[in-house]
Amino acid sequence: MAGEKNKEKLILDSAISLFTTKGFQATRMEDVAKKAGISKGLSYFYYKNKEDLFMALTKKAFDQLKDEFREVYRNRGKSGLQLMSDLVIRISAFAKTNQILYDSIISFLDLMKQYNSEEGREGIDPKILESVHFQKLLEIHHEPAKLGIAMISQGIKDGSIRPELQPEITFFTIWSMMIGFEKMRGPIEYEGKEIKINPESWEPGFIKLMQEMLRGTIQASKPTTVQTSLF
Repeated sequence: MAGEKNKEKLILDSAISLFTTKGFQATRMEDVAKKAGISKGLSYFYYKNKEDLFMALTKKAFDQLKDEFREVYRNRGKSGLQLMSDLVIRISAFAKTNQILYDSIISFLDLMKQYNSEEGREGIDPKILESVHFQKLLEIHHEPAKLGIAMISQGIKDGSIRPELQPEITFFTIWSMMIGFEKMRGPIEYEGKEIKINPESWEPGFIKLMQEMLRGTIQASKPTTVQTSLF
């Protein structure tokens, strides 16, 4: 059993390396098998086809993403607002160091949009729908979000986040901002852009804006004591 798991991991790691350097379309199953040092037939024993392999990669990506969320949430001594700030930094680092995994997560989110439409689902490659890893993803892809929602709920409870905010809506709004943040990294870092923005100030500026949105601008104030006299 351990030997099978090792082979499975070896194939997956080889696929990640090739998808990163060559891209998904240009990579063939025989390329993956060659890099893994196994026969092409054996690679098909573990993964039915390249689409199944990519779904396995995406499942791995969501598992690691959940670990990132969990590591942040473990810092129970911090406020909910601090946890969300830490999460932005952590996910940004994850995207930079695990680009193919992060891209597979974004790809799956797009796939889910198509899957949730009866008409769109018909256009999905049947090899993806038949993948056991795709079926697992349908079950677990919301798990990171559950931890994010818990962080928002904690912030509302400890007073660091505005009490009128709804945790689920708030988290998914922030997460959509984080996805947009990563998508805009390329245009922001492009040296030939006309818009003057420093890439080094982009992340802290994003975090500050998010904090102000979650914290709110209305500060509680103590009632003023008015002294009066009967005479």
